[in-house]
Amino acid sequence: MVSGTETGVGKTTVALAIMAALRQRGLEVQPLKCGPDFLDTGHHTRMCGRAARNLDTWMLSDEANRLVLQNSASGADVVVAEGMMGLFDGKNGKSEIGSSAEIAKLLRLPVVLVVDASKSARSVAALVLGFESFDSNLTLAGVILNRVAGEFHYEILRDAIESSCKTEILGWLPLEPSITIPERHLGLHRASDQSADSQATIRETLARIGNQGLDLNKLLRLECELELALPTLIVVPHSHDAVRIGVPSDAAFSFYYEDNLDLLRERGAEIVQFSPLCDSSLPPDLDSLYFGGGYPELHAEQLSSNHKMLQQVRAFAASGKPVYAECGGLVYLSENLNADDRRFAMAGVLPLSISMTDGLVQFGYSTVTLLEDCLLGRKGTVIRGHSFHYSQITSQGNIDKSYHVHYTLSGNAEFEGFRQENILASYIHLHFRANPAVVDHFVATIRQARSLQAVTS
Repeated sequence: MVSGTETGVGKTTVALAIMAALRQRGLEVQPLKCGPDFLDTGHHTRMCGRAARNLDTWMLSDEANRLVLQNSASGADVVVAEGMMGLFDGKNGKSEIGSSAEIAKLLRLPVVLVVDASKSARSVAALVLGFESFDSNLTLAGVILNRVAGEFHYEILRDAIESSCKTEILGWLPLEPSITIPERHLGLHRASDQSADSQATIRETLARIGNQGLDLNKLLRLECELELALPTLIVVPHSHDAVRIGVPSDAAFSFYYEDNLDLLRERGAEIVQFSPLCDSSLPPDLDSLYFGGGYPELHAEQLSSNHKMLQQVRAFAASGKPVYAECGGLVYLSENLNADDRRFAMAGVLPLSISMTDGLVQFGYSTVTLLEDCLLGRKGTVIRGHSFHYSQITSQGNIDKSYHVHYTLSGNAEFEGFRQENILASYIHLHFRANPAVVDHFVATIRQARSLQAVTS
């Protein structure tokens, strides 16, 4: 696991440099990301050519985390997991719950600590020594110094650490502006925001500095000590009984947990990707739609002007086929979106108006309890997820609410989960592996709707 002393030390850059250098050696690298993150996973996926997965000890059970690691590692030569925030940062300040350290200990992953050394000299040793001693049950496998000014600076840092600490230095990376990933309001820019040429240049640069500054041989000798069984992922072959679920996938919609899609496939769903930005029609013979999150506000004008697609989505929703949406998907299904002092018409299948905000709204982990039978389960079903958005509902018409949501960070609670007949939409990003029963219910509901339509037609 590549973790950091705090947020912003460049652990994503270091993780990507390791991945790029190992791929340059011809190795198959499986990326993982700790915590509820969609943006880092996009960069990981692009770098490794394998879908990145999320580990999370608050949303997921111990067994579910083991399954994520076990299933994703199949066929890979190396697994590289990137931590979240600082190594010991989690749900609160009293415990390790939800932290990268908890995940590392659960899955017995060796930890490589990333230190931003740009403003440090001998004091760096005190920092490393503190991380060594903070948790006696967690042994650091090594440290990587990031944003080092040059060889002379590195020698000072190396002498300080080697004279006072037991943690081995596994290399250093220079401050390299050309590989810095810019940020926007939800975090780092998406990997697909970069052109193909830009991505290739960044990949080559990362591989070069990774090979020059990191001891890859020592990194490759670090082993996960968890005994993994054979993969349990079973993809049901497509058949006449398979349900076809349309999943938007473009610059506006890209926030999906890969395990959510895996679980749907396991239950007999065929995932059919399309683009609300560029396509003029939905794929044929769909049984359901699943809108994930993303950045619809950055593409509001293009989404709003794609009248043929909006009309198709309205007709699909009116047909009675199940539609599920999260966050950005909720925005798209609303009547309108107010952004940059302009109002953009959206699909209009839910009586909601959305406006962008200057700050995060209801940020953090959340627990959802179903108040009624709905698309994802029976009344009383509980599932966990997280909320991360810069928008809010400014007006709403007559619409049912299927969720009771408790927000862990703030302690606030509210009724949410907007339901209108066959449509269910929410700001909450749910991790289906937190309660796979919701996937069983989702797919069963889709099949039932398809059967009813076949009878009535």
